[in-house]
Amino acid sequence: MKSIFLITTVLFLSLLLTAQQDPKAKNILDEVSAKSRTFKTISADFVFSMENKVMSINEKNDGAIKLKGQKYFVDLPGAGVKVYSNGKTIWNYMKKGNQVTISTIEDAGSELMDPSSLFSIYEKGFTSKFIAEKNVGGKPVYQIDLFPDNKEYDVSKISIEINKTTMMIQSAQLFGTDGNIYGIVVKKMETDKDFPDGEFTFDPSKFPDVEIIDLR
Repeated sequence: MKSIFLITTVLFLSLLLTAQQDPKAKNILDEVSAKSRTFKTISADFVFSMENKVMSINEKNDGAIKLKGQKYFVDLPGAGVKVYSNGKTIWNYMKKGNQVTISTIEDAGSELMDPSSLFSIYEKGFTSKFIAEKNVGGKPVYQIDLFPDNKEYDVSKISIEINKTTMMIQSAQLFGTDGNIYGIVVKKMETDKDFPDGEFTFDPSKFPDVEIIDLR
């Protein structure tokens, strides 16, 4: 589950970094941040990947995410994973085993694993560097790399590509200290759709005979 939260957080990271920042990178990230904060909701379809060359792992899964304030829902149907959060409680559902684990936001672990913190994580421990302006798939993008200032997060680098036209994140790669490389490519993004609050809460009646593990 850790990798899922890491990469979905990176997906919409609006990064207004505060210390030792590359001025050009900061200006771009400030614009992304300002635009992202105007949306009441954000949803996206994406391709999630995990690669580990040493272990010969190269996996890809289609996914979707919905965000509404501190609430979020992540769905990776190929992996059989659904994650719900109403801003206070997190439900991690695994289709294999028909099992859901319930925990609180406070007990969920690193903030980088929590999509609800995506608009504030930038304030806590990353340095940005502008790398290049280039064309990817016929679209002009900015590449910016982020480096953690401490060992709080198990990453060595996060590399993001920002669509120059829309000023939204188009793709990202997260390089874990464990040798795993997590990637995401946004296929479709929509904003300000109306999502009922119930979409961010796990409903056991929709999962007959589900095993509930309550860690609260």
